Amino acid sequence: MNCCICGPVKNCGPYLDKIFENIEKIGTIFDNYALIVYYDKSDDDSLEKLKKYKEKNPKLELFVNLSQMLPYRTHNIAKARNHMLNRIKNNYSHFQYFIMMDFDDRCALDINLDVIKTTLNRNDWDAVSFDHPTHGYYDFWALSIRPYTLSCHHFHNKLLGLNKIINLINNCQKDSLIPCWSAFNGFAIYKTDKFINCFYDGRFRLDYIPKQLIIENIKYAGPIDNSVQQNEDCEHRHFHFQAILNYNARIRISPLQVFNL
Repeated sequence: MNCCICGPVKNCGPYLDKIFENIEKIGTIFDNYALIVYYDKSDDDSLEKLKKYKEKNPKLELFVNLSQMLPYRTHNIAKARNHMLNRIKNNYSHFQYFIMMDFDDRCALDINLDVIKTTLNRNDWDAVSFDHPTHGYYDFWALSIRPYTLSCHHFHNKLLGLNKIINLINNCQKDSLIPCWSAFNGFAIYKTDKFINCFYDGRFRLDYIPKQLIIENIKYAGPIDNSVQQNEDCEHRHFHFQAILNYNARIRISPLQVFNL
């Protein structure tokens, strides 16, 4: 059982030591693991820490982006994640799993390996993300649960329906998983074969979303308003929709927490 652990880095210096520690602990669960990091120009010591860690851990594949940054944040993150995904496709497609994680404060807490082990022993998911001890399920930007399958930031009342989703997660039995169209929350495990031919897209698009879901979302949340972020959407949404529609991927949210206070 093998796994690629991936993450983009930009201004993550204060958290990297703990992130590296957590990654090494995750690596003990698997027979072998690879570590792929995409670095964008930062204002701190992120690159120095990454280079120093690479000397310590030869499993690290570090890509330093020297090209000009794109105008929009989600476009840059999508570019980073797609680069790492292509590395998996070209070199580690035989690995059963990959993990996408953020290299910031969200993943710089003590890690609970038992939750990961329990999840890996289940066979009722293809991608799973988790609750979080400090902010709960904070990542509404990436979240799509019917009838709210579009980005919450593209409606006048962006919080409409989120309380329902929060209650759904909080009231979920600990041994259950919540089906969804998209979710991330800073850390997610994927089965490689279901996602290796998908890609991230940070643009605001509706062409890949089934029309009935768009109509349903508008019915419950009102008309779409893309005046604030007309050129951006969470990069995870396209990635997850593509996996569901093309490969019947089962995307789930666990009420368990991978990280401890």
